[in-house]
Amino acid sequence: MLEPATDELMEEVWNGRRVTPAEARSLYNLPLEQLGLLADRRRQLAKADAYEGNGNRVVTYQVDRNVNYTNVCNVYCKFCAFYRVEKDDDAYVITHEEMDQKIEETLAHGGTQILMQGGHHPKLSIDWYLDLLSHIKEKYPTVNIHGFSPSEFVHFREVFGLPLDEIITRFVQAGLGSIPGGGGEILVDRVRNRISPLKANSDQWLEVMDVAHRLGLKSSATMMFGHVETVEERIEHMDRIRVQQERSGGFTAFISWTFQAENTRLRAPTVGATEYLRTQALSRIYLDNIPNIQSSWVTQGLEIGQVALKFGANDLGSIMLEENVVSQAGTTFRMTVDDMRRLITDLGYEPRQRDNWYTLLN
Repeated sequence: MLEPATDELMEEVWNGRRVTPAEARSLYNLPLEQLGLLADRRRQLAKADAYEGNGNRVVTYQVDRNVNYTNVCNVYCKFCAFYRVEKDDDAYVITHEEMDQKIEETLAHGGTQILMQGGHHPKLSIDWYLDLLSHIKEKYPTVNIHGFSPSEFVHFREVFGLPLDEIITRFVQAGLGSIPGGGGEILVDRVRNRISPLKANSDQWLEVMDVAHRLGLKSSATMMFGHVETVEERIEHMDRIRVQQERSGGFTAFISWTFQAENTRLRAPTVGATEYLRTQALSRIYLDNIPNIQSSWVTQGLEIGQVALKFGANDLGSIMLEENVVSQAGTTFRMTVDDMRRLITDLGYEPRQRDNWYTLLN
């Protein structure tokens, strides 16, 4: 039987004490308002010294673009509606000219970064990737390339026949600036074997992050939940992220979002806003060594994305000039910079644009 959260535990959480997995499971069952208050308090403790001591008033956002360089993929994840096989009529691989157009549009909107991810294409060579990275960096030296999730790097290792550290080093030399946390899903292999059995397993995902952090790259960490996992497995995922952060210290932020079911092969009960807010709040409390928690308005909509700022989040993410993967699963929320600034200001916070390393740009 699950023990309820005690007043003593809640007081210790309020004061900043690290919680155990069992305590996290108890906190998860608190009334939503109570859990939100604890998460907001932990956000305040985490950000108190940020931005010259003004971190509690600042909520950040970013202007970037998701660029999916190919939709060809050979891992066939059940939760994904984006992937295609090579013979499909709408399968593609991006050209340099198409990439240039996307970056030019991003710069015109004040963007500073492209988030570049793609399918696990079985035939693209390392030279193709290095050529694309070099092209972008030479033509747009101020644009950060936030690219290639850990599962892609595991795929690269298999296709290129090279060790991870060599691949990542060569990618960095060609222009890669940081790594997104995509492909994390749930870092529990029971779950991964059900929803993405051909994709990198939990240890491999963490291995890529460990190597990247050791080589000096920063990355985000993510969790896609609300499908076949249990609450305990969500906490196990968070625990593995927390342990990795203790080891390598390279995670700048944690972003969680809910499974979007439309047009996918995964038959699982989806979860709503209450479950999202509850899980995000718990992530702020549990991940006490990751400074930034990002709201997922892309899956939850603008209003819940705003509410999430009172449930532990200190960042509203990006305006997402382009988003293809979640939208293929039926979710098509859109946001402008003016929308972001209004949502932040309406809660009494100060909106500030940031870069990938959470340095303020204005």
